[in-house]
Amino acid sequence: MKKILALVLALVLCIGCASAFAEKVGVSMPTKDLQRWNQDGDNMKAQLEAEGYEVDLQYAGNVEQEQLNQITNMINSGCSVVVIAAVTGDSLGAALDLAKEKGVKVIAYDRLLMASDAVDYYATFDNYMVGTVQGNYVKDQLKLDEAEGPFVMEITAGDPGDNNAFYFYGGAMDVLKPYIESGKIVVKSGQIEFNDVATPSWKTETAQTRADSILSSYYADGSKIDAWLCSNDSTALGVTNALADKYDNDYPIITGQDCDVSNTNNMIDGKQSMSVFKDTRTLAKQVVKMVGQILKGETVDVNDTETYNNGVKVVPSFLCEPVFADVNNYKELLIDSGYYLETEDGHVKALGD
Repeated sequence: MKKILALVLALVLCIGCASAFAEKVGVSMPTKDLQRWNQDGDNMKAQLEAEGYEVDLQYAGNVEQEQLNQITNMINSGCSVVVIAAVTGDSLGAALDLAKEKGVKVIAYDRLLMASDAVDYYATFDNYMVGTVQGNYVKDQLKLDEAEGPFVMEITAGDPGDNNAFYFYGGAMDVLKPYIESGKIVVKSGQIEFNDVATPSWKTETAQTRADSILSSYYADGSKIDAWLCSNDSTALGVTNALADKYDNDYPIITGQDCDVSNTNNMIDGKQSMSVFKDTRTLAKQVVKMVGQILKGETVDVNDTETYNNGVKVVPSFLCEPVFADVNNYKELLIDSGYYLETEDGHVKALGD
């Protein structure tokens, strides 16, 4: 009996030790206000825990200081790796310095961390390609190489504090700007440069207010808009809301990104034309793999060592490839893959809703 008790005690102690020495990983997301960050956080936490890691997942409420405090606590509480989707890319210098001092590895997640040599890796989708997908969609739908035009377009870009916003805008404008310069595309507002079309914090309300102003100033006479280039779904939703209030023609071609539930349903209803689908499960899976490679001392998978310069260093990166969803393929991409559920009325809803 004593031998049996000793074996049981040893087994309990062994399990306890394994739990106690499980590697701890911090995951810092910017906000719960956008659906995609909830999905990113949940996907990554589930996959990391399935690999046996302890996970500290935090959301910063889009407050820079809150995120700085949360990441500092993650580092001080024993996280070996921190994965960070920043509120703004250049606001976390003190936490990154602490990570470097303590030997904690840092993976920037979908938003590049700027102005620091403490960023070890970057995992994202090919953000320039996201923009080119949007630009090419507009080009193809308007048949810009064949049709005479001119076509009328407006532009709504992303957050100046998010380095990705420049890539999204740049990729799309590299496709479309030649048509603007030739006169085949006319931007009646004259607002074309990034600083003129940016949307701080990607806020739907901010995009809607600006779109309201453009519509009142340039389209109150009932003239038509052929396309509205929007960098993501939260800005596209603002534009769509403004059009519903102040525009009497058919909806223009409207681009987006992230395939949020509201925007996917707007695609189904003919209010938004497309959204670039970045399957967060794919990105989360890649980050989990990179975390494991770091903790095991293995070579970390990257496929880009030239593009993403944060002002101090070129950060080794892994870029996943985005695709677009529209009314013709959303079922295959979003429902058949298990990303969303289909409702009885033919719309979509998030898992668990």
